[in-house]
Amino acid sequence: MTAHNMKTTFRRNSPTLGFSEAVPAARRRRPTAGLAPQVLALSVCCLLLFSANAANSPSAATQAAPDAKSLAIPDTDEGLPGAGPIRRYEWFRKLWLEKRTAWRQRLAQDQGALVFLGDSITQGWGDDLGGSFPGVKVANRGISGDTTRGILIRLEDDVLALRPAGVVLLIGTNDLEEGAEPETIAANLKLILAGLQRHNPNLPVVLCKVFPSSTTKKRPADKIKRINQLYAEAVRGNPQVTLVDTWTLFANENGDARPEEFPDLLHPNQAGYAKWAAALRPALTKLGFLKEQP
Repeated sequence: MTAHNMKTTFRRNSPTLGFSEAVPAARRRRPTAGLAPQVLALSVCCLLLFSANAANSPSAATQAAPDAKSLAIPDTDEGLPGAGPIRRYEWFRKLWLEKRTAWRQRLAQDQGALVFLGDSITQGWGDDLGGSFPGVKVANRGISGDTTRGILIRLEDDVLALRPAGVVLLIGTNDLEEGAEPETIAANLKLILAGLQRHNPNLPVVLCKVFPSSTTKKRPADKIKRINQLYAEAVRGNPQVTLVDTWTLFANENGDARPEEFPDLLHPNQAGYAKWAAALRPALTKLGFLKEQP
């Protein structure tokens, strides 16, 4: 082998040389006319294919689904706060999701409101609480059928996310209908109050005693009185909470609701709501939400 041949062989086989050095020029030539349009077309096709796959992928098609799912009632009690009943009737699931989805759309609008939190008694008062507190920005966060444990589950998204100026709370009657004991109900109330306090130790809370009802509604007077006793004990000495005695306000001589104010012995009528509003005004005035009447 001549020196020239040895040099040529080395250059062709050297792993450190580039392709242009290792292959003869005649073999390197390739036709290039029209290549750019072909590359462009191929790129566009790939881009369209990627976009179509992304649009039809499960994650894109259900982009809003995680939000909706997070607002729905959990399927099981596993990992949930508190104890006692969580209602999962189909009508309640539907109402719960409808209400909470609508409130999510009002998140910015309801910032800094005085939040009324509870069940059907609160929900039935209407979005503006019948205009009972003029000049006060209010947000009604009542869901018909809700329980103390339901309040615990939705406290963060429905109440604390609003950075409320205050909270008016009435809850517990539906727990009784579902068979919960007063001690369980009161324990959940303590967790609700603890959550409010963690969010803001200076947040004013107005706690209403559970309204009277009737044994015919699976809400006997002795059980309601026991709940209210435990509520009072739970907030005694707590400067954050103002307790309003809305049981004595409405109870008859037997400790039950009066039909003239509670036609179904559970939900107040217009006269009942007017009476509730009147009972709340002194507390809301003292807390600065309402002005002193001359």
